[in-house]
Amino acid sequence: MKVYISTDFEGVSGIVAWDQIIGSGPERPHAAELLLRETNAAIEGAASAGATEFTVNDAHSVMRNLDHSRLSGRASYNSGRFKPLYMMQGLDETYDAVFLIGYHGSAGAASILSHTYSPQVVWEARLNGRVVGESGINALVAQHYGVPIVLVTGDQLTIEEARPFNPALHSVVTKFSVGRLAAENLHPDNVCEQLRDAAKLAIKDRKGNKTPICHIETPATLEIVFLVEDMAETATWIEGVRRTGPRTAAFTDTNLLALYRRFVAVLYLARSVVDP
Repeated sequence: MKVYISTDFEGVSGIVAWDQIIGSGPERPHAAELLLRETNAAIEGAASAGATEFTVNDAHSVMRNLDHSRLSGRASYNSGRFKPLYMMQGLDETYDAVFLIGYHGSAGAASILSHTYSPQVVWEARLNGRVVGESGINALVAQHYGVPIVLVTGDQLTIEEARPFNPALHSVVTKFSVGRLAAENLHPDNVCEQLRDAAKLAIKDRKGNKTPICHIETPATLEIVFLVEDMAETATWIEGVRRTGPRTAAFTDTNLLALYRRFVAVLYLARSVVDP
């Protein structure tokens, strides 16, 4: 059984500030260790239930946040920037399950360090009219390939946002946000214990065909509210993107992978007009 793991960083227990996870500040090595521990706990739990092959896609910032040599399960490691499928690079129909580790809430949520892909670009994202975060947007790729998202970890608000796409979702709450810059963090040992148990149960359920594929109705529409008007205008330079408001653009497709790829293109293009 093959398991695909997309790792973010903001949802890891103990992370409450940008300088812990961006750049090379004094807290960065400890933060990276916390992320590695949670990732390995998920792999170990899945392996105990019979999973045999693992791919870890580093999906945070410059996407070089893990020590590849210390990943459990002899996991392959997808790292580096400008990946065509970004946070879901490497996923295809050969995988049996998806884990989203260290995820966070959407832009505007009172979730620790909340944003949606790019805090410099996206004010809000809506999928078929529902406000979504990164877990919901990434579900487009998972559903396209027919692979269920079986485990999500992060603060309590992140789990709430992810659940509508998979009611049978397993989850681990790593901390309780009290705002965007503060949280009550569970002890790392407790989080890792819960992660092993949740990953084990998630894989057992998957093997028993108890986990449904993500459900996003098609044709699906993704609408982005940008920070400034220029970004919405720039987004329309991409074929299939239409202006729906002063700071809003939308695009629709029956092919969920094509919809996601268009989103990635819109994001990269909109970043070109970010104020210095």
